[in-house]
Amino acid sequence: MLAERLAGGRFHVAVVGQFKRGKSTLINALLGREVLPTGVVPVTALVTVIRHGEEPGARLRAADGAWRPIPLADLAAWVSEEGNPGNAKGVVGVEVFVPSPLLASGMCLVDTPGVGSVFAGGTEATRAFVPHIDAALVVLGADPPLSEAELDLVTEVAREVRTLRFVLAKADRVPAHERQQAVEFTRRILAERLDHDPGTILEVSAREHLRGGADVADWPALVQGLTELADASGAELLRAAERRGTTLLARRLRHEIDERREALTRPLQDSEARIAELRATSADTERALHELRYLLDAEQDRLADRLAERTVAFLEQATAGAREELAGRLGEIEGGGPGFRAAALEQARAVCEKTLEAWRAREDPVVEGLYREAAQRFVDLANAFLERLAASGAPSLDALEGGLGPEVGFRVDSRLYYRPLWHYAPRGPLGWLGDVIAPRARVRHAVERDAADYLERLLGANATRVETDFEERVLESRRRLQAEVRERLSAGVRSAERALERARATRAEGAPAVQAELERLDALAERVPWRA
Repeated sequence: MLAERLAGGRFHVAVVGQFKRGKSTLINALLGREVLPTGVVPVTALVTVIRHGEEPGARLRAADGAWRPIPLADLAAWVSEEGNPGNAKGVVGVEVFVPSPLLASGMCLVDTPGVGSVFAGGTEATRAFVPHIDAALVVLGADPPLSEAELDLVTEVAREVRTLRFVLAKADRVPAHERQQAVEFTRRILAERLDHDPGTILEVSAREHLRGGADVADWPALVQGLTELADASGAELLRAAERRGTTLLARRLRHEIDERREALTRPLQDSEARIAELRATSADTERALHELRYLLDAEQDRLADRLAERTVAFLEQATAGAREELAGRLGEIEGGGPGFRAAALEQARAVCEKTLEAWRAREDPVVEGLYREAAQRFVDLANAFLERLAASGAPSLDALEGGLGPEVGFRVDSRLYYRPLWHYAPRGPLGWLGDVIAPRARVRHAVERDAADYLERLLGANATRVETDFEERVLESRRRLQAEVRERLSAGVRSAERALERARATRAEGAPAVQAELERLDALAERVPWRA
């Protein structure tokens, strides 16, 4: 499949994002026709590749690897969650052909299931496709601007590819000032996460374009950017796809060769005994991990208690200093009236954020240290299993090399952004009128008092959000660590089972077949580098 798409000059521009961001509608608008199914509920369940074709059409790859054509009108029956829930029909891949000028140069648009929906299979399908992405069009929204799942996906994609473009979809449904706030917030968060400027975030409305209405702001820029990407960067994207794909394939192939050779040269009963031992070890370890969960729960509860204590201590220590800094800032502001109140509340928000950021910077290493202590039992157990697996005779396997190291700390970056909580500073019409007609000294005194109270409430509310952010990062980090360890636990078993099955079949054909297979494997091994 990799060779086929490289030979055809096709590179993948995946459209990714949270569910219901309008990804399928955006692709339809780029193609100028309703090709992909859309709806008011999460629709897309399978990764769908849209490529150039002389005539509209579609085909799917079944579990046996064979392609078969399907009517384009029946696409929803195969790629939607309603038509094919949980991919119960066992579809491996779906391709759609469209005579679109945008795709004529070899660019393929890839519709992906939205991350973060109730259908977990869609998220996994999108993540599984990440190694095949050559460039990404990340579809964002204004409410909320960014979800945790989206940030995780963007970070994951950015590790694989350098070409990312960002669009704010459904722009026609959001007032201009809210779009501006969403774009500014999104740019800041993306810059922090990616460690570089994400570039322009284009504001578009795919539905308005399909209706033939006036395009919202940046639609021409989006089309032009994709066209320029295909013309100027297509060749380099293909070369990068080749390097990435062959590296992945070579690593997997080398392991399979080693595993199959070991299974042929080892007595069958030894291989059977080894697999039985691996299965037993895996089952024992899974039970131990299940039992360890309760210990981790207890550690996590203790960690939460310590975090709560540290939050209370922080507020007791920091509130007075924050109020003093706010008073100094307000003393530098001249004038009075409503303008002074608005400026005072903004200064309260700024002092709150500054105070919390300083605290969070101090707390990060402390909390990570606490998490490492809680997770160390889990890691020790997992490494003990990996050592037993390696000692059982498994050949070189990436999943077993090095075990789990000190990187088991926070595996999830902060998702925190501070809320201004303007409802904490209520001011009715009479109050604002008082700011206008009351004597200046009285207004300043009232505003300074209100701003200080607002600051204190802001600190309390957002400090709790910092605490919650830490706890959520611990939970997500632990979940990822558990998933990684379980995958490592099963990798060796699956590989050994495949090799033994093939070894039985080869030996049944006699000694000449065994020798021929060993020679073939050795010849293959010479053509595959140890480190691709």
